[in-house]
Amino acid sequence: MKISVVGAGNVGATAAQYIAEREFARELILLDLAEGIPEGKALDLAQASPVDRFDTRVSGTSDSGSLSGSDIVVVTAGLARKPGMTRDDLLTTNAEIVGSVCERVRETAPDAIVIVVTNPLDAMAYVALKVTEFSPARVVGMAGILDSARFRYFIADELNVSVEDVTAFVLGGHGDSMVPLPRYSSVAGIPLSELLDEAVIERLVERTRNGGAEIVAHLKTGSAFYAPASAIAEMVAAIVRDKKRILPCAAWLTGQYGVQDLFMGVPVKLGASGVEEIIEIGLTPDERNAFHSSAEAVRSSVGKLNF
Repeated sequence: MKISVVGAGNVGATAAQYIAEREFARELILLDLAEGIPEGKALDLAQASPVDRFDTRVSGTSDSGSLSGSDIVVVTAGLARKPGMTRDDLLTTNAEIVGSVCERVRETAPDAIVIVVTNPLDAMAYVALKVTEFSPARVVGMAGILDSARFRYFIADELNVSVEDVTAFVLGGHGDSMVPLPRYSSVAGIPLSELLDEAVIERLVERTRNGGAEIVAHLKTGSAFYAPASAIAEMVAAIVRDKKRILPCAAWLTGQYGVQDLFMGVPVKLGASGVEEIIEIGLTPDERNAFHSSAEAVRSSVGKLNF
């Protein structure tokens, strides 16, 4: 198994660390156009292997030809948000970056599964699909796992319980229009509505929607990277180990949930061949309306692209 991570910034480098430490691949490539950065970070990570006891071969490069033969390509390359910026503010610049990366993926790794992380996520997944011309099953966006993890953490923190016992789902686009689903959220099987009143739940939902912006406001010069990298690693594990995990990911919809030809966050079965199934869950009229509003926000972003 060969895995390539494109983008050696905080998200990419941290994802590379988690992938290497867990030995998901025999060979791991960290690729970035910034001279010396991928080589230095990869060498640093490789030198940690005797201490952390992993045998993943890690190398860094600026040569996009190194993507050749990759089984999985994780695309994190692009500008990160700064305070006051929305994900859509990154649209044009990051579309050019992701498009360029995906051209090389199409040429050098035609059998790869592409995990898109660059923001605005759903629109960048659309770019990846159009440029690679891969089967939609082999292009998937990392969003719902991260958003759901934030919701799970906020619930656990509010109730002072272990995060291990909290289940939560966040669907829709990866942005302000995302759709957290308290009705599908529980603590050790106990419905969330049995543990928290409606006002508190709504506060946690709103904090989840603003989870990324809250971190950007603190960091000032960057955005979240630990939790996104963990979400990437969970997706990689599901693919490498063919685990058939049911995870919320950005997948190409062809009528599911009443949405056509768009990437949206939905529950999928993730395994060795990528998105093996899109799971449709029942939504109330309000939830469905919110999902469709989120879809229209994503479609608006995609409409601004020349792909």
